[in-house]
Amino acid sequence: MISSLRGPVLVAAGTSLVIDVGGVGMQVSTTPALVLAARVGHELFVHTTLIVREDALTLFGFATRDELDVFDLLIGVTGVGPRSALGVLSAMSPSQVATAIAADDDAAFRKVTGIGPKTAKLITVSLAGKLVAPSAVDVPVAAGSARGVVDSVLAALTGLGWTERAAVEAVDEVMAEASEADSASIPAVLRLSLARLGPAQTAGRSR
Repeated sequence: MISSLRGPVLVAAGTSLVIDVGGVGMQVSTTPALVLAARVGHELFVHTTLIVREDALTLFGFATRDELDVFDLLIGVTGVGPRSALGVLSAMSPSQVATAIAADDDAAFRKVTGIGPKTAKLITVSLAGKLVAPSAVDVPVAAGSARGVVDSVLAALTGLGWTERAAVEAVDEVMAEASEADSASIPAVLRLSLARLGPAQTAGRSR
């Protein structure tokens, strides 16, 4: 089992990355947010799981262990394949998934392409009690979904090599100034945070 990869990014496009591991280009299917955060030529670490099918071997990779754990739980639900599970994590953070399941909110999953009403309900029923939703004390006064967006963006930035302090400062500034639509979008917050950090600091490894 390939549980993680670390190496320079060769390609970052769509929903996949190619990472150079010991001279071998490993293709990884992942979320648009991580693809957006990746920088060609800079080292990236991803948590991975290998999905084996009769006609293909596919690696799925994530910035955090929490995302990987949620992915593994989702694909264990009847009717949820790897692509649908990836779609969930492209639209929702692990904390948002946990909160939706704790609240028996299947509507959150129906918004994901490829997941119908029956499958959405099955997700909330099958995963009930398997994920811990963040407590109220852990969630800022801002919109509940903001915590999940912030957590996902911080994980992507620190995974790319920026210090936690620099990442937190950039994301806090973005969240304070962004429109309501942008602040609820992981790709938008990530893009704006990267712009604030600046190209001179890319991945922090040139320091």
